[in-house]
Amino acid sequence: MTRERVLQKALALADEGGIESLTMRKLGDELGVEAMSLYNHVEGKDDVLRGILDLVLAEAEPPAAGPDWAAAARAHAISFHDALQRHRWASALLMSPAHVTPARVDHVEALLRLLREAGFSADQAYHAYHALAGHIYGFSLWESGHAATSDELAAAGADVVRRIPLEAYPYVAEHYEQHVSGGPRDGVRAFELALDLILDGLKRTTKPATRRRPRSRG
Repeated sequence: MTRERVLQKALALADEGGIESLTMRKLGDELGVEAMSLYNHVEGKDDVLRGILDLVLAEAEPPAAGPDWAAAARAHAISFHDALQRHRWASALLMSPAHVTPARVDHVEALLRLLREAGFSADQAYHAYHALAGHIYGFSLWESGHAATSDELAAAGADVVRRIPLEAYPYVAEHYEQHVSGGPRDGVRAFELALDLILDGLKRTTKPATRRRPRSRG
């Protein structure tokens, strides 16, 4: 028994049944030990939650330093979003101040550093960071609340059709058919489409200022 094994099992349980299904008793049962034995490796439920959030964050690619800040921010955002898709329970917890960890702060620092070293002023970086982070978390939260298979969508749609005449809502009917068929197949995900719009807007409206080298003394 190790802390890593405890956290990996906890992560699997959260992915399988949602974060509400994760209890110390169930975690102990899955590992074949008494729940109290877990406290030799973790401090408690909150420590487990912070630990599995760090595992999720480790799957996200941090922003890479380089001349193309937009490409680096894009790669980071897509990687982070992909990790949150794999662990749909994580978005809300990561936004909670109670679950801030050094790994979370590392991600924030890396993105702010990328923007500031690209030449964004502190105020520009403030707005750019929140535009990007808001899209990553907001879109992921929206997806977690609308996760459904094609069969589930079809069943839900059939119920709606029985109660609401879709012929009176042609664009809703069109949109529903796109959902059932898997959406437009143009190779661009909605997340990436909106992300590119944000980055293009930042490039146009928030041009990085020219950084001045500090004056040498002496």
